[in-house]
Amino acid sequence: MHSHVHANPDTERLHRLQALAAAFIEGFRKAEDKPAFIELSQVATRREGSDGLTMHLVDAAVETKWQLGTASPAFGSRELVHLPYPAAMIRERETMTFTYVSLTEREDVDIITLLNEGQPKREKKGKSDD
Repeated sequence: MHSHVHANPDTERLHRLQALAAAFIEGFRKAEDKPAFIELSQVATRREGSDGLTMHLVDAAVETKWQLGTASPAFGSRELVHLPYPAAMIRERETMTFTYVSLTEREDVDIITLLNEGQPKREKKGKSDD
């Protein structure tokens, strides 16, 4: 028997990626030389498109959002139950999107997706590894 609790590895990974994304966004905002910051961070400036053409990084956008409440289906009704948050529960969230283009397509890629692509994949543990 184990005396410790196993956390969900996917949840841990997401939290780690969110922390990396927040640090990246903060660094990007402060960087005087944005192209050098991108290069040092090893963000791909090129990606292969679905048709095999090279897509080039042309834009980076940071967006701030605030969740002001929630809405969920009401029992036995077609209406939503709206629950506004009190001021103390409202948190700022920032996201960053990179835009890649080629002659034939455009792809907007979230920072979490880019960070996840660059992370080594976690190997599944067998029963004997627990």
